[in-house]
Amino acid sequence: MSEQENKPENKEILHSDNDQIKPLDSNEESTSQEGEIKINPEESESPATDTSNEDSNEKALVDEKENQTNETPEETHPENSTEQKLEPETIPSITDESEDEEEVTSSDDDDDEENDDETTNSKDKKSVDYHSMTQKQLVAALKSILNTGKIQDIKKEVEEIRVEFNSQFDEELNEKKEEFLAQGGNIIDFHYSSPLKNEFNTLHFEYREKRNNYYKSLKKDLQANLQKRLTLIEELKGLISVEENINTTYKHFKDIQERWRDAGPIPRDGYNTVWNNYHHHVENFYDFLHLNREFRDLDFKHNLEQKIKIINRAEELADEANINKAFRELQMLHKMWKEDTGPVAKEYRDDVWDRFSAATKVLHDKRAAHQKEIEKDFEKNLEIKTEITNQINHLTENTKDSHQAWQNGIKTLEELRDQFFKAGKVPSQNNDATWTAFKNAVRNFNKKKNLFYKNQKKEQFSNLAKKQELIKIAEENKNSEDFDVVTPLMKKIQNDWKQIGHVPRKDSDKIWKKFKAACNHYFDRLHADRNKENEEEVKALELKNALLEELKAFELTDQSKEDLKFVKEKIAKWKEIGRVPFNKKNIESKFNKVIDGLFKKLDMSKKEIELLKYDNKLNNITSHDDDRKIQNERFFITKKIDEVKQEINQLENNLGFFQHVDDKNPLVKEVHKNIQRHKDELELWKEKLKKLKEVM
Repeated sequence: MSEQENKPENKEILHSDNDQIKPLDSNEESTSQEGEIKINPEESESPATDTSNEDSNEKALVDEKENQTNETPEETHPENSTEQKLEPETIPSITDESEDEEEVTSSDDDDDEENDDETTNSKDKKSVDYHSMTQKQLVAALKSILNTGKIQDIKKEVEEIRVEFNSQFDEELNEKKEEFLAQGGNIIDFHYSSPLKNEFNTLHFEYREKRNNYYKSLKKDLQANLQKRLTLIEELKGLISVEENINTTYKHFKDIQERWRDAGPIPRDGYNTVWNNYHHHVENFYDFLHLNREFRDLDFKHNLEQKIKIINRAEELADEANINKAFRELQMLHKMWKEDTGPVAKEYRDDVWDRFSAATKVLHDKRAAHQKEIEKDFEKNLEIKTEITNQINHLTENTKDSHQAWQNGIKTLEELRDQFFKAGKVPSQNNDATWTAFKNAVRNFNKKKNLFYKNQKKEQFSNLAKKQELIKIAEENKNSEDFDVVTPLMKKIQNDWKQIGHVPRKDSDKIWKKFKAACNHYFDRLHADRNKENEEEVKALELKNALLEELKAFELTDQSKEDLKFVKEKIAKWKEIGRVPFNKKNIESKFNKVIDGLFKKLDMSKKEIELLKYDNKLNNITSHDDDRKIQNERFFITKKIDEVKQEINQLENNLGFFQHVDDKNPLVKEVHKNIQRHKDELELWKEKLKKLKEVM
């Protein structure tokens, strides 16, 4: 057995529970051959993960003693080792689960995701609040992920999008079903889909196809690489027993090593056994090569040169500004130390290992100090994010049930979400809880908002039924000829329409156009009729203006009866002419003023004059076609009649105090005079009432 194999273990690198790398105590022995750094084979093929991601465990070197717990003594001690051959058929095969291809992991797969951003919380970067997105936004997000992401890395995001999209679509489906049933539909006939749903299903099918094809191809490649490595092991085993020149055998060995490095990844769960078998036969070859010390020393020299290069680079990494980048490169150097270099001469082993271990410790200490520095603000960020979550909960509880309030709430929520994502990392032990609390707060806000708008939709359907009833009334009366009755009705339903409120958006334009068309049809007819009447009123105005000028120019003669007859004829003619335009109604007062002037000049009793004047007043009232004015006039006259009667009764009662007074007494004579005047007035009011009743 070679000197190398009897060499006690040198200092190793320890991966502790808190992801720190530190040297082992000097009294701890290594089972590694020549002082190499022992790395967990499942982690050795890939770079470490950037430790800035607080959700991911740091990818670091594994304690040799941890490896020993997973290895048998035969595996760790070459002199006791037995060959372990792993045939391709012993690799777990990929089985179909439902319609998806089983995921396959290779020895090159990273255990964690890489994240170079030291200040951004990985949860904030990787976790998207899909619950706040619409279906259209979710489809766009899925399309973007399929176009830009690696198919093997997007499973979690695709699943989150799928769950959220289906949740929203199911809610929409239930609403459509309620609408369908509310309109009298049969549940058997109900079916609903949407272009967005079809597009989403197409994208999700595309994802599953790509994913299945990827893992099928990966499985094939990994098994092919496994077969290559098993073949190389068999070829390596045969080097010891082959009868050929040692130079040729050594070149053959080097060729096998080169092909081994280029063989590619294999299934991860078979890597340990395959690598141990390979390493076992490499050690056997060095035992065989011990017979020719010249070749062995040359190999030792080459290995020493390679390890010194690795050490030099590790020492240079202490000056690298990007700590995470330096640490990942250190991991690769450890992999190269194990995979790409062989043993060195015994006298150099401790020195090279001590230098490499010291360089590793320097970088680790620097990284630990850096990590401690950037974690100072984590607690402050936790307070900020907790406060933001509390504000969202408060917003949810205090938003009033109105459209404007919820729209303002949505804007406020977007601002709070932006603040949350910009707040930075929180302590790793609080990260999941902080993110979950934030998502739940946003989800509760959206649930309450959606419930409000769902109730709004129910109210809108009720409003739709009310407006459809108004449409029915408008269409039933749009051709009516009874303008006096229908016009107030049409104005009323127009006002009612304004008071009802919103209807579903898809029906809004349709029912408004229908209602507007019916109303416009009616009022167009009304205006056409009014325009026709206006033509007649304009002609009436011209005639009355001519008649008014004629009366103004009339001069009274000595024949009072003839003059009175003439005036009465003109009054009668004035009545026959009819109404004038509303804005020219003042012509009536001009006419009455001229008539009053003529009556004063005529030799007529006061009563006759008053009745003639009242005829003109009645003519003015009735020309407006206003029943309210006529009723008011009747109320006024009857009230006057009652007042005059009360005055007469009062005066007659007063006479009772003068029973024994002579009728020639001036006071008594005044009372009798007043009584007669009121009786004449009463008679006049009665005549006016009689005339009013004739025109009612």
